[in-house]
Amino acid sequence: MSDNILEMRQISKEFTGVKALTDVNFKVERGEIHCLVGENGAGKSTLMKVLSGVYPHGTYSGDIVFEGQVQNFAKISDSVKAGIAIIYQELALFPDLTVYENIYVGNEVKRSGVVDWNQTIVQAQQMLQKVKLNVNPESLIKDLGVGKQQLVEIAKALSKNVKLLILDEPTAALNENDSENLLQLLRELKHQGITCIMISHKLKEVIAIADKATVLRDGRTICTLDAAKGEISENVIIKNMVGREIDDIYPKRLDQTFGHTVLEVQDWSAYDPQLGRHVAKEVNFHVKKGEIVGLAGLMGSGRTELALSIFGNPKGYKLQGELLMNDAPVSFSHTSDAIKAGIAYVTEDRKGDGLFLIQDIKNNVSIANLHSISSRGVINDNEEVKIANHYKSSLTVKAPSIEQIVGNLSGGNQQKVSLGKWLFVGPKLLILDEPTRGIDVGAKFEIYTIMNKLIREGMSIIMISSELGEVLGMSDRIYVMAEGRIKGELSQAEADQEKIMQLATQ
Repeated sequence: MSDNILEMRQISKEFTGVKALTDVNFKVERGEIHCLVGENGAGKSTLMKVLSGVYPHGTYSGDIVFEGQVQNFAKISDSVKAGIAIIYQELALFPDLTVYENIYVGNEVKRSGVVDWNQTIVQAQQMLQKVKLNVNPESLIKDLGVGKQQLVEIAKALSKNVKLLILDEPTAALNENDSENLLQLLRELKHQGITCIMISHKLKEVIAIADKATVLRDGRTICTLDAAKGEISENVIIKNMVGREIDDIYPKRLDQTFGHTVLEVQDWSAYDPQLGRHVAKEVNFHVKKGEIVGLAGLMGSGRTELALSIFGNPKGYKLQGELLMNDAPVSFSHTSDAIKAGIAYVTEDRKGDGLFLIQDIKNNVSIANLHSISSRGVINDNEEVKIANHYKSSLTVKAPSIEQIVGNLSGGNQQKVSLGKWLFVGPKLLILDEPTRGIDVGAKFEIYTIMNKLIREGMSIIMISSELGEVLGMSDRIYVMAEGRIKGELSQAEADQEKIMQLATQ
């Protein structure tokens, strides 16, 4: 007989008339790693927010049964007291506080009503040892990398005697080494008796770590797959996630004829005065019309910094070298100059830098090109609505209307709005920085299809990606960067993962 630590029975949740969850059933056995998968907007995060008390009892229907008892969590602290901890993709840490302060914030170690800081540091060190993080507990959070910050979050959860640990896209911002270290830690926590629920879009990680995987689609439970029965595979998960089989997630282009050179970068260097070093050094590359050029490399290799130095240099690097567009020298003193020249840049951080999350789709799409729909400083509202509806339709943004607040959209739909914003400026060259980070396999396929459509229409694309499969599947040529330099160029025919990693680690 199975020992379920958690049962969620017939859970339904609505937002202003939109059904986010419909009669969802979800069971987790004690001591297992259970992955929750589904497309963006499938209801995964909503279900976990119901479980953790973010959405309190009374705002949803159905029952939460934890350790055999029906729970009515009114707030997050109620679920924490029961032994449930949730770690979100956007980490909830205080960057200017120390590691030990973050681990015990709100859960301070006290003696006679007074915080005992010495004991707090001692216990924080014990928690850090549990997560195998070798840092000084007195270090500031802002001085740690994202991978180490993620481990601090887990140490914080363990300090509260967690029984069920929920991780929402825990490896989305991590490199491959940090991701593997985190997965190994989850395996060790499992052996210590801690149950884990992990939401992830990275199917290879799901296959590697999950004892069971439950698939949600359109707010409903589709199936639960059991690794012990050999049921968890990429094809099976994808078919259940999207309701159809995707034979090739990287859609092929039939005609791959390229035109003239749109952009050429010659002996390009970018020096960061704050870091006191070059973030790009003596870089040479080019992009032709109708071509997707991939920029591969490990985190910190300088790919994003190179792109920003070309896109009007918003970070204020000291630049050397030459840029040519259509064989003519160009110089950009501001991002607006780059936009006027026909370059657009879709940031890797759509929530922080790419979108106004509290505004609607209409405002976000028009913001980068307001002058084109304005007369004497007054925006033509009808034109703005027309443009927003055009991109909502052409990019298949799933939302009730263009009045939908962007912060309420799924990650994939947010990415499409970010893309629409820059397509509205009419670029000749589009720089896509991590275009599918944090979005599901179905939304990825849609983004790739849009990229191919843009290429057919004569646009050129520079794609920065940390996913080697994506780089190999979508690029016509690949440049590999390391330590701010181009280490090699590979054609589509000769490129493979091993060659890219050899160049990236030179």
